[in-house]
Amino acid sequence: MPRRKKLKKQQWIPDTKFGDRLVSQFISYMIKRGKKSVAERNLYMALDLIEKKSGQPGIEVFNKALNNVKPTLEVKSRRVGGATYQVPQEVKPGRRVSLSIRWLIAYSVGRSEHTMAQKLAGEFAAAANNEGASIKKKEDTHKMAEANKAFAHFKW
Repeated sequence: MPRRKKLKKQQWIPDTKFGDRLVSQFISYMIKRGKKSVAERNLYMALDLIEKKSGQPGIEVFNKALNNVKPTLEVKSRRVGGATYQVPQEVKPGRRVSLSIRWLIAYSVGRSEHTMAQKLAGEFAAAANNEGASIKKKEDTHKMAEANKAFAHFKW
C-alpha cells in the first residue's frame, strides 16, 4: 500500500450492449493477451446461448449467478506468537464481486464444452441454479471459515 496517496477505486464504464458495469468488469477480467473484442464476443454469445436454452433474459441469469457465487466469509492467515492461524473474516463488497467473477471464469475454463461461450453459459446456468464448481468453491470457503471460527478473536 502506498504511504502518501490514497488508492482510487477503478470506476468501471458500462458496456455497450447492456449498459451494465458488472458486465464490463467481467469482460475486463476475461481478457487474455489484450484481446478485449474476443472476450466481449464470448460473453455476449454465452448470454445469447443462455437465453435460447432457458428462455430467461441472459443478463438476469448472469446477475443471479454472480449473486449466488459471492462469498460472505473467507479466511486470512494471521501470524501470532510463532504460529499461523486461519482467521475467518467478512469479505468486503468489492472483493466479493471480484472473487465471484474470478471463480466463474476459472471454473468455466475447466468445463468440458467446446467453445468458451458454451463453457461460460454452462457455468452461469449452473451457478444460477446453485450448482456447479464455482458454487462448490464458495461453500468450501464458508466451511473453512466455520471450521476456524475458534480463531475469530485474532482478528484485528
